[in-house]
Amino acid sequence: MESQRQRPSERPGRLRIGIISAGRVGAALGSALRAEGHDVVAAYASSEASVDRLEAMLPGVPARSVPEIVEASQLVILAVPDDELVGIVNGVAQLGLWRPGMIVLHVAGSRGVSVLASAAQAGAIAIAAHPAMTFTGTSLDVARLVGCPFAVTCAPVYLPIAEALVSEMGGVPYAVAEENRGLYHAALAHGANHLVTLVAQAMRALEAAGVDNPGAFLTPLLEASLDGVLRSGETLLTGPVVRGDVGTVTRHCEAFDALALGAEYADIPPVYRALAEATARRAYARRVISKTTADELIEALRTAD
Repeated sequence: MESQRQRPSERPGRLRIGIISAGRVGAALGSALRAEGHDVVAAYASSEASVDRLEAMLPGVPARSVPEIVEASQLVILAVPDDELVGIVNGVAQLGLWRPGMIVLHVAGSRGVSVLASAAQAGAIAIAAHPAMTFTGTSLDVARLVGCPFAVTCAPVYLPIAEALVSEMGGVPYAVAEENRGLYHAALAHGANHLVTLVAQAMRALEAAGVDNPGAFLTPLLEASLDGVLRSGETLLTGPVVRGDVGTVTRHCEAFDALALGAEYADIPPVYRALAEATARRAYARRVISKTTADELIEALRTAD
């Protein structure tokens, strides 16, 4: 029976794919699609790191120029920084290389398909598909794509194509409207990137307090908090702000202010105050604390500043 199974490369609808460029995201997506039988014909690799990544994750795929990649491909994946998209897309359009029926897919989180307008005007199928994942630039990324959410934006007629491509990468497609892409990406950056800043600040403060291995010390608390908020939102939030403990919050501010006398810790107090105030406002909005208590907390946070 094994010999009768269809090989990935023999499945219908296999595409010639070009990757611009062989960065962390592009190499992983190309590798995932290659495993599904698509033919990755070329990739753009402008740095030594991207050349090494291309050889490691897409062995045998040649490095080519952008025009050569577009000419050879039925699907072009644009995995470049958001601000570079317009220049590349319009530059290829000026060369007259976008063709009717070819697929142009970019992975920029903050942009929809309007950035691909010049390709669409030439008849190309424009798709935005952003994987909500942090990439390491290694083969581990391909495995982690399984079940990864992708924010998909495209014309309704092209949605089945976008969903099929995302599914073949291992991901789960979620439709996001063009006008919501900026808010969508801001939410991801606020939650993921700023979480790193917040946790790193807590670790630095614990080190200053003499706690060895602050990462291990914080792990049970942070894992429980993250699991709780992802499952139940704000309902499991605890701590002195939610309890209305103005005295404790005031002492927190005093402790962080004293720590900030060392310039390397000056970033911590304003972040604590901003998040504590936001927490107080949310606690009041949810009727966990009274308006009087919320006002007292906010006044204490601002007075201590």
